[in-house]
Amino acid sequence: MTKIQMTINGQSFPATLNNSAAAQALLHQLPVTLVMEDLNGNEKYIYLDEKLAANSIAFGSVSAGDLMLFGNNCLVLFYKSFATDYSYTSLGSISEVSGLAEAVGTGQAEVTIERAE
Repeated sequence: MTKIQMTINGQSFPATLNNSAAAQALLHQLPVTLVMEDLNGNEKYIYLDEKLAANSIAFGSVSAGDLMLFGNNCLVLFYKSFATDYSYTSLGSISEVSGLAEAVGTGQAEVTIERAE
């Protein structure tokens, strides 16, 4: 696990990336600032320029703070927990999600991901 910092619309959240090939490929792209779009009132997403090594699994549910890959190039940050039939590649998660939904807001969100100090 690699500690990272996610700054969402100016608010910082500690997070970790797992050791999957996709997460490690994302780690090599850091630091990065992304403008993520809202989808369904429960997630922010952006299509990355570079494809990552996907290993999709149907988890049955996602949790607020999960950072996932949909397909091989769609980075998704969930800010609400819910059941789903979709398959994702797990990249990591935000460790303390208190205030996450408020930070992402209802429209676009500016998200900076960088290695933690």
